[in-house]
Formats: sequence, C-alpha cells, structure tokens
Amino acid sequence: MSEPIEPISADDPMALWHAAWQAALATWSRFTRLQDPRLCWTRAEASAEGLTGSMAMIRLADQRVVIDLQEIARLDLGGYALEILAHEIGHHVLAPATATDQARLLARIRRALPTLEAHAPMVANLYTDLLINDRLQRQSGLRMADIYRRLAAHHGNAPVTPVWMLYMGIYEKLWQEPPGALGGSPDDAALLGDAWLGARVIRAYAGDWLDGATRFAALLLPYLLQSVSDPRVDALLDTLHAGRGSQPTGLDRIEDDELAPVMHPALDPRVTGEDAPQQNGTSEPAESGPLPSHGQTREPFEYGEILRAAGLDLTDHDIAVRYYRERALPHLIRFPMRPQPQAMERQLEGLEPWELGDPLDTLDWMQSLLQSPRPIPGLTTVQRTYGNAPGREPASEPVDLDLYVDSSGSMPNPQTHTSYLALAGAVIALSALRAGSRVQVTLWSGKQQVLHTDGFVRSEDAILRVLTGFFGGATAFPIHRLRDTYSARSPHARAVHILHLSDDGITTMFGNDERGNSGWDIAAHALHTARAGGTMALNLFKPLPDTLEGGPKMPWMTDLLRARTAGWAVHAVRDMADLLAFARDFSQRHYSSLSTTVPG
Repeated sequence: MSEPIEPISADDPMALWHAAWQAALATWSRFTRLQDPRLCWTRAEASAEGLTGSMAMIRLADQRVVIDLQEIARLDLGGYALEILAHEIGHHVLAPATATDQARLLARIRRALPTLEAHAPMVANLYTDLLINDRLQRQSGLRMADIYRRLAAHHGNAPVTPVWMLYMGIYEKLWQEPPGALGGSPDDAALLGDAWLGARVIRAYAGDWLDGATRFAALLLPYLLQSVSDPRVDALLDTLHAGRGSQPTGLDRIEDDELAPVMHPALDPRVTGEDAPQQNGTSEPAESGPLPSHGQTREPFEYGEILRAAGLDLTDHDIAVRYYRERALPHLIRFPMRPQPQAMERQLEGLEPWELGDPLDTLDWMQSLLQSPRPIPGLTTVQRTYGNAPGREPASEPVDLDLYVDSSGSMPNPQTHTSYLALAGAVIALSALRAGSRVQVTLWSGKQQVLHTDGFVRSEDAILRVLTGFFGGATAFPIHRLRDTYSARSPHARAVHILHLSDDGITTMFGNDERGNSGWDIAAHALHTARAGGTMALNLFKPLPDTLEGGPKMPWMTDLLRARTAGWAVHAVRDMADLLAFARDFSQRHYSSLSTTVPG
C-alpha cells in the first residue's frame, strides 16, 4: 500500500493543477506517462475540446484528460485537483484503458440491459468509476469520499433518484461509511442489501472487471427502470465520448464470455461467498460458464451500435466500411502475380552534378571530396546515376482486379446485415492491394444505379465504400462500364482479372447496350483485352450442368453455359455464406496456371 499523499494547495489555480498532475500520475506508478491535461478556463473552451455536461472527460484516441475548471468551480471542487486528475488518469491506466476494452465492456453491459441498452455508456462509466475510486481511496489515501459529500451538498434541492442512492450506498459499503453518510439510503433494507452486493462485485471482480460488468448492470437494471436522469450522475460522466476518433478492433466477432447467461450478483457464488449450486444431487457445481461462440459474428447494425455507444460519431456507411475490413482481415490471401520475361536490375552508370534542392541522401560524399577537399554545392558535389539492365531472374507483376458486385433487391443491405458478396469482395480486393495490385470496383443494380471507384485504385477506403453501398433496385448489369473500361485499354497495360459476384441476374450483361452493341461482343472483347481471365461467382439454387440435354432450358442457364464456353469460369454457390470460402480459395484455384506461364 502506498503512503497517503498530502493535498496540494497553491495560490495560483493553474500552478495547483499542474503540480497536482505530476502527483496524480505518481499515485498510479512512477512510470506512468500521459500527455499534459487540457485545462479549460471556460465552458466554451471545454466544449471546443468535446467536453459538455460534465466537469471532466478522457479521450482514448490521443490519451488526453480534459478538465472544465469553470464547472469545477461551480461545484465547489477546486480544492480536489489531485483527486480529480488521479481519477481521470485511472480511466487511462485501469479501466477502460483502451478504446477496444471500452467497446468490449459496452458489448457486455448492453446484453444485461434489455430494453435499456441506450444507457450502457452511463452504466459502464459508473462501474469503472467505482473500480478506480475504491483503489484511490483505500490504497492512495485520496479524499474521494469528500467529493461525493460536496456533490450531495451542491445538489441538495434536487430529487434523489434510486440510482444515486444505490450508487452512494455501494461507496458507503466499500469505505465502511455509516448508511446515508454519502447519500445512500439509511434504512431501506432492499437498497442496503443491493449496495452490499454492488460492493462485493467491485471487490470480487477488481482484477477481472470485464467479467463483473454484467453483474453490476443486472444489479442496476431495476433501478434504471424507475428513474434514469440525475444531475449528480451527469456531473460524473467522463467516459461517455471517450472513444471518439479511436479505432477499436476485434468487435466483429462475439467473444465466448459474452454468450454466458447474465447472472444477478445475488446468484454468483464469487460475490456472495456461498458454495456453488449443485446439480443432479451430486457434488458437481452447476454449469454457469460461457458458452462457446464457435466463431459467431455480429451483424453490422449491432457492431455500429457498440461503436456509437463508445462515442464514435460515424454514419452507417462509415461503420460498414470498418465492419467489412475487420471481417476480411483474417481471410486475406496472397494475390497472384504474372511472371515477366526478365527482371530489371539497377546498374551504376556514372556521376552527375549534385545541386542544392536535390535529395541530400543522393549526395556521393566520397566522389565529391575526391574532386575537391572543399565541397561547393553545384560545382564540386556529385551524385551517382543508375540505369536498368536485364537481370538473371524473371520478374513478377501483380494482376489487377476488376470487380463487379450485384446490389439489386435480391441482395442484403451490407450496412444492416451481413452481406457475403461485400465480404467476399473485401477479402479478394484487400488481398489484391496487399500484393501491389490495383482494383476497380463497380456496384450495380438497375439502370442508372451504378457506384464505382475512380478507375483502378489502391485506396482501401475508396474500395470498401463502394462495396458497402446499397441500391436494392432492379437488375440491369451496367454494360457500358465493361465496354468503356476495355475499349481503349493499352495492350501494354497490366493484365486484369474480371470478377463478377451476383446471381442469375448476371445474364443481363449479355443484352444490348444503349448503343445497340451486343453484350456478348462487349464481354468477349473485355475478356480478350484483360488477358488474365474472368470469373463469375453466382448464387444459384441448383448447380450449373455441363449441358442442357434432357433438362429444362431456362434462359439464364442457357446464357451461363454459353458464357462458360466463351471463356468465363462460372462457379455456382448454393448459399451466400459459401462465397467466403470461394474468396479464400480464389487465388490458388484460378491462378495456378499463371504461376508457370509467361504472357506472350
């Protein structure tokens, strides 16, 4: 246990807060390092930093603490600089500490608050405050209890809500204060019992605070149903927007312990200290552990709700871009490259003058000093020049990707529910970027419903924003996009693989364009000019037969068999989820022949 730290006093308020900052860091560890706090003299300055409605806040994106000195003066808490700063530092070093853990905490608390999920950020804030304040009061000897006495006195005329009485009752139990000393109930047996359970949750799960979060939320739930708004609570909420501007990761998948049944702390032996309940009359404890998730993933809308609860201000489209990037990352593959006849190697050819303005790292000091012991830029300074000479090893060149994704009414909206077309497209496109390829993406539905990148690009965000768009209209393939892409493409440009993700609606590609040109001719020209083949991964209710002999002659089936004959590789998937397996195997399966051939 560390020695209690003496309260700091100073005539100059700014000097007091700066001196308190160093002492506050030391309460956690002498190795703790954070950026200096933002001390805002007015509410306008605090609002510009993103702080509203509370006296302090943290930002996890840049690990900042922001203090509203005007609000602290209004609450008569100016003499508690050390306590306030140490508390805010605790959010950075103890709970939640990172944007990812803040989001994980919120995901668990939301499950314990049915119909009141919107209050998960407040519950998470109160829970982490308890963890931090208990440590500061008991181990560092800070005056955390006095702050709550000041708040109770300041808001003396405001109605006391059950949430506040329970919250203060928990502190009273933790710090062995008399009932009602901080604002808890002095005589309500139910409140006193729940306060004891809350204090036990804080102590029992101090080292595993993520596991204890659902217990605390379950305890608070009936009190939230009675009343939520309380100015005393509002003044304490310093993590509501802590995640703004951050990049929490790993939220696309549901963790195993999230699926465990939500347990009230009164039923938790770890909290009550009682023996675990028995089952089947044996000495074996009842099963209460987490259920295996088997890789279960969240839907995009739930992923977005967690990010917004963490304080991120994102549109549905922004959220979808993040979601599919995270879902795609574990499945990225090595995209193929086409061998070239010879690699070119850099070869020294001579020297040329080095002048002011040329990169400093290109200056050849040895040769410059051999010309004159006193270097004069532009006169005696030189740099080496290089040329390219054929090497002994073959070179390799990435194959670019031209991706067309169906977004008609038969496809799901990737911004609300998992779209395996968007996910498969993300896996393949990001794999291509990783190998140095350029990618063009076209999202299509009905006529005039087309969204595409600005040609072949290497921007992840530009590609994912197209993939996560949605039309939900009719089905009419944009033949003009295929035509215009390859009508003037140079024969010396990189080889391109054309990939379609769709269903039987892809056969609209073979109709006539607005100029009366045959879609079959346009597709054939594109395939010939691309030089790296074409693939159709299609969601079909039945496999595509080798021929139509003896079977029903459905128009789409006839067209797809003709497309296969024309050189398109047609892959049928019965379930949209199978598109993910297709995406993982796409490179190896389709490009195996290209690894040993050289384009003519």
